[in-house]
Amino acid sequence: MKVKSESEVAQSCLTLSDPMDCSLPGSSIHRISQARVLEWDAIAFSDHLSYHIIYQGSLCSLVCKWTYSAEKGWDDSFWKMVGLEDLVTDNYSKIGNQVLPPGASLGSGLTPEAAKDLGLPPGIAVAASLIDAHAGGLGVIGADVKGHGLACEGQPVTSRLAVICGTSSCHMGISKNPIFVPGVWGPYFSAMVPGFWLNEGGQSITGKLIDHMVQGHAAFPELQAKATARGQSVYAYLNSHLDLIKKAQPVGFLTVDLHVWPDFHGNRSPLADLTLKGMVTGLKLSQDLDDLAILYLATVQAIAFGTRLIIEAMESAGHSISTLFLCGGLSKNPLFVQMHADITGLPVVLSQEVESVLVGAAVLGACASGDFASVQEAMAKMSKVGKVVFPRHEDKRYYDKKYQVFLKLVEHQKEYAAIMKGD
Repeated sequence: MKVKSESEVAQSCLTLSDPMDCSLPGSSIHRISQARVLEWDAIAFSDHLSYHIIYQGSLCSLVCKWTYSAEKGWDDSFWKMVGLEDLVTDNYSKIGNQVLPPGASLGSGLTPEAAKDLGLPPGIAVAASLIDAHAGGLGVIGADVKGHGLACEGQPVTSRLAVICGTSSCHMGISKNPIFVPGVWGPYFSAMVPGFWLNEGGQSITGKLIDHMVQGHAAFPELQAKATARGQSVYAYLNSHLDLIKKAQPVGFLTVDLHVWPDFHGNRSPLADLTLKGMVTGLKLSQDLDDLAILYLATVQAIAFGTRLIIEAMESAGHSISTLFLCGGLSKNPLFVQMHADITGLPVVLSQEVESVLVGAAVLGACASGDFASVQEAMAKMSKVGKVVFPRHEDKRYYDKKYQVFLKLVEHQKEYAAIMKGD
């Protein structure tokens, strides 16, 4: 295993997991599909690294992806139910029984064997890892916001929601006590910030949906050619085109007659319904660049309305959220960020460091090496606010009406399904 620098190794060992959250070939997940596990290799890339170089695992992966409890450990009944009761024997030696919270120092540091493979000195601190999205949440949610005029400045960190948005989106909210939110994963204890319970909402294929809508439009070749000629991405060009055609009205008002339900791949949160499909209402015969830009805008708005629906579900269950902290590829799109602020009515904080997953990795490493006494202290010192985007409250009535239409879309879809299933 070749690496170029110690920092690259640290970043890899600390948090990076397979984007699809799959185990490596030959790992236990593959063997479980054959109804047999002979040797525990990996459950996620983040734990694969730490397990093989230290022989200890992270609470994050085991609690969020498996049947492990921070309080009770492994659930024996699950392994017996699936015919893998042999994994319970010998104190779970085949699947690991040393599990630590994120940022905890693993063992005595890098083992001699791993150190030799990596070209590093033995004993370098290795931190218990995080899943990639969770590392992104850790990298933004604890930033010091003093002087930015945000309500969360005088509130506990539980008033913040981290939204990690890329190919898909994850909504990470924490609480001091467990909160059960219908349709939202968790609560998981110490799965992201040690000592706090985590709820994880999500939207499948958000970034991919935007690509799908834009690239599948008849005007996409024209868009691509014009963006290339200007030296821009297609999305930067679309954003500037929207500014051009909006005239005197706010850009979001261009979709007054066009509405999208974004669950082209089913709904993860908060409806937890994999049978749901995407919907578009308000289409016309024209297929020019203006139509493409407005469809793109309506899709971005639909994703933001989905975030609003998740927030409402979390708040109904007991969360109190006053500020959004966005990171990931979609957070680099100013239209995506502004629509989330306008539609949720909440300010959006963007990190100074755009690669927040790496900040989360650095937080874990700094804790494992003893530079900070706690993950919370490291988050406050290492996460920096880059920009704050406030909602346009003067547009609230418009987005409230579009949200009513948004909710009607899924209501109608369920009615249509019921009609088709009827006698």
